[in-house]
Amino acid sequence: MSQTIDQMNFRTLPDGVSAEQFANAISEFSETIGSEYVRVDEATVSEYDDKFPVTDGDEFKGSAVIWPGSTEDVQVIVRIANKYGIPLHAFSGGRNLGYGGSSPMLTGTVLLHLGKRMNRVLEINEKLAYAVVEPGVDYKTLYEAVRDSGAKLMIDPAELDWGSVMGNTMEHGVGYTPYADHSMWRCGMEVVLADGEVLRTGMGGLPGSEAWHLYPGQLGPSIEGLFEQSNFGICTRMGMQLMPTPPEMLSFAIYFENEDDLPAIMETTLPLRIGMAPLQAAPIVRNVTFDAACVSKREEWQTEPGPLTDEAKQRMVDELGIGHWIVYGTCYGPRWQIDKYIEMIRDAYLQIPGARFETNETLPLREGDRASELLNARHELNTGVPNRHSAAVFDWFPNAGHFFYAPVSAPSGEDAAKQYEDTKRISDDHGIDYLAQFIIGLREMHHICLPLYDTADPASRKETLDMTRELIRAGAEEGYGIYRAHNVLADQVAETYSFNNHIQRRSHERIKDALDPNGILNPGKSGIWPERLRNK
Repeated sequence: MSQTIDQMNFRTLPDGVSAEQFANAISEFSETIGSEYVRVDEATVSEYDDKFPVTDGDEFKGSAVIWPGSTEDVQVIVRIANKYGIPLHAFSGGRNLGYGGSSPMLTGTVLLHLGKRMNRVLEINEKLAYAVVEPGVDYKTLYEAVRDSGAKLMIDPAELDWGSVMGNTMEHGVGYTPYADHSMWRCGMEVVLADGEVLRTGMGGLPGSEAWHLYPGQLGPSIEGLFEQSNFGICTRMGMQLMPTPPEMLSFAIYFENEDDLPAIMETTLPLRIGMAPLQAAPIVRNVTFDAACVSKREEWQTEPGPLTDEAKQRMVDELGIGHWIVYGTCYGPRWQIDKYIEMIRDAYLQIPGARFETNETLPLREGDRASELLNARHELNTGVPNRHSAAVFDWFPNAGHFFYAPVSAPSGEDAAKQYEDTKRISDDHGIDYLAQFIIGLREMHHICLPLYDTADPASRKETLDMTRELIRAGAEEGYGIYRAHNVLADQVAETYSFNNHIQRRSHERIKDALDPNGILNPGKSGIWPERLRNK
């Protein structure tokens, strides 16, 4: 490093760790993996702070950042961290925007940016349809690697192409093709445990097995899921099963002219989706505000503060040529099958009065036609081509950032209507625009509410946090559980899972204490705290 240890000015220190202990740990990290890959300077470390903060204090700040280059580096780092009691916050790409980004739960934690150097696509197997990736492989990189290999395979991208494939999967992320449930298609993980041991899950436990990335089980309990959204280990490689490229693909958009059409939309969707025909992939149901934010700025529709008026939203519908609700989806297969599925889908949804049906063939991309831009951006995602079209929401107004409220429920008309009614009412009460996207799985619905706020305005940040806490309380009372949470919300969300005196959390704590007795890995992740920090 450019400074000697006694010259260092540390940004902050972990709880219970002295400056001398920390300096010695930093020195050992530097000696073992290279000083150029260990940074303690404020300019570098502050780059990992939450890009969309909702608090104003020193919460969620890292003390240093390390860039390992291999599984072996991670093993060494973990062993040194145990020696000195240094907490580590491991993450893949750090683009988990709206959920805390790369910031740690515990201030003073050393940041372990896996994806900085561990960013290779390790294998693409066309015959068996899978890829093996390191943490830093994002959807754009995987797409290009598959394309350049010539393999007739298709990836399932997340909403934005910069997301880590591994990171999104580990956070229970979803996409939009028939392989939309990413956890369902991850298979075979390499994990560094808290003591530095390396675990290969599933059939990877058998030396020489060719089924590591084909079958997630093995003799005894399957434990891959334990490492998703947990702090039980650090995943350094993962197999992702990929979809063979179908002969043809056709995307559609269905526009609905009334806000109160949502229950009918959901009741129409479930029977078409649950058998995976004709809705082969996860359809999304978006509200007009979400789509408008992807192709315009707020000032085009309303300049005064406060919730968007009914008049402003109706002008969005009329001028963008969309609906108050829009269903997007795609059909896959030979053309005769696609045509049959499209006919079934169109006939079902057009039973809702005023519904209008388009495909990317009847509404091809045309300059200046924002409805066609929206449909064709969805077509790209749904056919395995990642993009960042939805990142335009950050331009909705100056300094716009987003937070998340993401409950899971049954995909019923009644549940959708209740969530919509409560979320819109609470959003309006706080003067925050309600951007809604419902992602429909086989038997569940993810309601992705994306409140946008002014990241430069402390009052706006506080209002957003207050609103989201209220949404979590209201949703929990109705039985709607959050599946993914920002650092500042993790303990509140964990508290809502209260069956049998919080037996889920208590079970997680038992596993944490067994696998990580010194409590060094991502303390507080998903509300799971090590014994030494519990209840502090």
